[in-house]
Amino acid sequence: MHITVAGKQVATSDALRVHVEEGLGTITSKYFDHALEARVTFRKAAKGAGSFACDINLHAGRGLLMRGEGQGPDAHRAFDEAAEHVAKRLRRYRRRVNEHARSQAGGRDASEMARETVFRGEEEDATDEAQAAPDGGDHPAVVAEDTRELHTLTVGEATMRLDLEGGPVLVFRNRASQTINVVYRRPDGHIGWIDPAS
Repeated sequence: MHITVAGKQVATSDALRVHVEEGLGTITSKYFDHALEARVTFRKAAKGAGSFACDINLHAGRGLLMRGEGQGPDAHRAFDEAAEHVAKRLRRYRRRVNEHARSQAGGRDASEMARETVFRGEEEDATDEAQAAPDGGDHPAVVAEDTRELHTLTVGEATMRLDLEGGPVLVFRNRASQTINVVYRRPDGHIGWIDPAS
């Protein structure tokens, strides 16, 4: 597994890198034959002077991204908390996959490609209006474009992926209706589901 350890205005020592590599190696070997890559970022936490925050973004397999976050009085403890967060999600994912495999003969999820585009928001840079609207219209500037796999999933599988990735939204093709659906995390913490077929 390729592991990248970085610090945002925080120095990362060789001892910390070894701690991260050993910790992630132990966690991923329990649940996967091999994980693809991980990016671990350390930074100063927003609250409390001297406390650290750690973000782990783990590409655990084809189409499976997981995120873990942690805080602690030092970088090692912040990583340990974030790693436990990832381990908990991996355990939950493995349990659900095993339950799903027992309940269905099922093969691999079918998937297709979808384009993802990120636009600059109005509040990001009000002084850069020429760049935000190069043709003189009020169209926001395109910040990034990418393609993503659009998986064919059940609503339960989509909810599980949303939870594992820690993201705000997941677009998927509903296995039952074959229409494009969305699951998203609501401000109250619950998960919403948009199904245009119903």
